[in-house]
Amino acid sequence: MPRPLGELEDSVMTRVWKWNRPVTVREVLEDLQQERSIAYTTVMTVLDNLHQKGWVRREAEGRAYRYEAVSTRAAYAAALMNDAWSQSDNPAAALVAFFGMMSEEQRQALTDAVRMVQGPEATETRGTPDRPEENPASAQDDTGR
Repeated sequence: MPRPLGELEDSVMTRVWKWNRPVTVREVLEDLQQERSIAYTTVMTVLDNLHQKGWVRREAEGRAYRYEAVSTRAAYAAALMNDAWSQSDNPAAALVAFFGMMSEEQRQALTDAVRMVQGPEATETRGTPDRPEENPASAQDDTGR
């Protein structure tokens, strides 16, 4: 797991991920300058550092480079969450605490993600929490047990 991105690295990568295409230093610079005063050489150095760290690949175009993300922002976020979770001495408690911090919308996204990972066959064999009658484990036999 690479270390988390610094503030400026994150600002640069946010643009690279958002645009989802090879970008030049000039393009990133012009967009960043809408928010802050920053030099061309600073952006060039940040992109070079991101390349050396493996976050972006680059291809020469004349005397400059075009930079492209190696992975998605979602993969980066997942790696950060996995790293934080794996450092816990009690992963189950860490997950419970994390779930407690989530909004209802985030919990629904998590539920949807779990269903996607498990696939349709998992829903068919296990039922769903909102429809226990479809869950074989909760079915009763003829004696009411």
